[in-house]
Amino acid sequence: MLNDLANPLAIVAHDAGAANHLIAWIQAAGAPGPALRPCLAGPALALWQRAGLGPTLALEEALDGAAALLSGTGWASDLEHTARRLARQRGLRSVAVIDHWTNYPSRFERAGEVVLPDEIWVADAEAAALARAAFGAVPVRQQPNLYLAAQVAAVHAAEVRSREGGTRVLYVLEPIRDAWGSLAEPGEFAALDFFVSRLPALGLGARDPIRLRPHPSDPPGKYDAWLARHSRLDVALDAHAGLAEALAWADTVAGCQTYAMVVALAARRRVVSTVPPWAPACVLPQPGIVHLSVSTPHTAVERHASTTQVSS
Repeated sequence: MLNDLANPLAIVAHDAGAANHLIAWIQAAGAPGPALRPCLAGPALALWQRAGLGPTLALEEALDGAAALLSGTGWASDLEHTARRLARQRGLRSVAVIDHWTNYPSRFERAGEVVLPDEIWVADAEAAALARAAFGAVPVRQQPNLYLAAQVAAVHAAEVRSREGGTRVLYVLEPIRDAWGSLAEPGEFAALDFFVSRLPALGLGARDPIRLRPHPSDPPGKYDAWLARHSRLDVALDAHAGLAEALAWADTVAGCQTYAMVVALAARRRVVSTVPPWAPACVLPQPGIVHLSVSTPHTAVERHASTTQVSS
C-alpha cells in the first residue's frame, strides 16, 4: 500500500470517505512508515485530528517536499483536484482514492478541466470494475478495505444487547446532489419523508426510536425543522460520538446510499435504502440491502410525497 509509493508522500483530502481509507492505511503502515506531508481540510481534517496523526501543511508546502501524491476524490471542494493538477505540473506521481460507487468521471473534472491521476485505488471489487470501465487508460488497483474491517470490529466490540422490545433505527444522512426532478426541497428530505411514510411496511411504529446521524459535511441545525414537523415520532439526532457506537446501538440502519450503510451491512444490521421510486436507483451494489422503493407503486408514492407531511 503506502510503502509502495515514493516518499515523502503528500496526503491530500477534504471529504470524509477517502480520508477514512487513507487514515486506516496510514495506521496499518506502522512505524516508521512512509514520510508523510499531509494537507487536509473539511471533514477529512476533523478525522485526521481525531486520529491524532499530527499537524498538517498548506497545499503548496505539502507538495514542495513530496515525491508522490495520494489524494481523495471528493465533490465538496477543489482541494484534491488542485493538488492533482499541481502534481502533474511538478512531475509527481499521482494516485487518487475512489471511496464510493457514484459519479466517477466528474470526480476528476472542475470547470471543464479534467485532471486524471496516474493510478486509481479502490477498496472493493465492484468499485474496481466501475473504475476500469470509466477510465480504461488509468491503472486501477484494489487495496484491502482496512477501514471497513476496523469499523465492523468496533461495532461488534460496542454492541448493545439489552433491549426492552421494539426496534432501534439509525438513519444515516447524506447530501443528495442529484436533482431528482423538480423537488421543493433537497433529495435527502424527500427520502426522509418517503421513509416515514413507509414505516409500517418495515414493521416499525411511532414508538420505535429513530435517530438521525448527520453527514460530516452537514451544517449544524440542518434537520431541526424536519424534526419539529415529525415530533409525533420518537425521532431525534444521534448523540453517539462515533459511527461504530451509533451502529452498535441500532438493529436497523436506513439511508439513501451512503458508505455508512455498507459498514452496517457488514456488521450484520438490517439495512434499508430509502431512495424513493421516482429518483435514480440506489447505487450501492451490495446484496442484502432492502430497497424500500421496490414494493411501492410509483404513482402512489409520488402523490404522497407531493401532498403529505407527517406532523404532530
